[in-house]
Amino acid sequence: MKFVDEVTITVQAGKGGDGCVSFRREKYIPFGGPNGGDGGNGGSVYLLADPNLNTLADFRYVRRFDAENGQPGQGRDKTGKGGDDLLIAVPIGTLAYEKNTGELIGDLTVAGQKLLVAQGGFHGLGNTRYKSSVNRAPRQFSKGTAGEHRDLRLELKVLADVGLLGLPNAGKSTFIRAVSAARPKVADYPFTTLHPNLGVVDIDKHHSFVVADIPGLIEGAAEGAGLGIKFLKHLTRTGLLLHLVDISPYDGSTATDSARTIIAELEKFSSELVNKPRWLVINKSDLLPEDELKKTVSDLIQTLNWEGPVYTISALSGRGTSALCQDIMNYLEQAKQEIEPERNGYQTTIE
Repeated sequence: MKFVDEVTITVQAGKGGDGCVSFRREKYIPFGGPNGGDGGNGGSVYLLADPNLNTLADFRYVRRFDAENGQPGQGRDKTGKGGDDLLIAVPIGTLAYEKNTGELIGDLTVAGQKLLVAQGGFHGLGNTRYKSSVNRAPRQFSKGTAGEHRDLRLELKVLADVGLLGLPNAGKSTFIRAVSAARPKVADYPFTTLHPNLGVVDIDKHHSFVVADIPGLIEGAAEGAGLGIKFLKHLTRTGLLLHLVDISPYDGSTATDSARTIIAELEKFSSELVNKPRWLVINKSDLLPEDELKKTVSDLIQTLNWEGPVYTISALSGRGTSALCQDIMNYLEQAKQEIEPERNGYQTTIE
């Protein structure tokens, strides 16, 4: 299935049913009085986070969604049937924006979460509602109100704990294949990855994390070169970035040049991503002799003035990947423990 991460749709909530004007007409009961019932409420439109979906591709074919209208009221004080709510299934990680204003309506980050995007119309009132001591035979009634109409822009940002950054052919897809059950395409030419891939890394029975692999960036990506930066938004939800660098680039450039290219494009795209925790992962270490490898790594760290963690691995042979994944798991667990007290404290405050 084609990966689609942005679509526009139109939603229309149901109209409320009109109230009814009716009078009781039975034998031996003169002046029975009003008995017109209310209409039913119109159905509302909700987005529903579905864990079984991972793309917005289905919305390429159906772009308009209408909830049911409420039924009008009837005599004998019968209330009209309310319109059924419409649930639209979307992937977890979907954001809904008002298309015309750009206002964020909501963010669906938990399986089963519902988001109201169009409120159904309110029911009309039957003439029974207008009966009073001075108005014994009212003929007034009210019509149901129209349901909300909205044009929405849906944007998907995949949910992952760790994101992979790097130039084409840096070995991101090979890495995700080595540490998880995901099987993205791998080949000896650039741009084999054309859309984000997710892989679950199992450390042990009770510990795992999710890695996101996005298409590689090239110099000028911020201006639209290559695949541009359209997929970088998928890394904004991650807690940790792994910057993969090819120790011996295929185009004859140096590892330092490769690293600087990614850093420059990252700075152009978002200060939020630049400030995220980022580890330097030097890949394809099996291509160089040990002495040359140590010197190249040392020169790279010194030239970049890199202060964060540095790992040297070979995704193809698996060298160093286990230790890296274990350290990632420890880091994520520690970050989670630091966040939990803040959440508990916040909940206590509002109580």
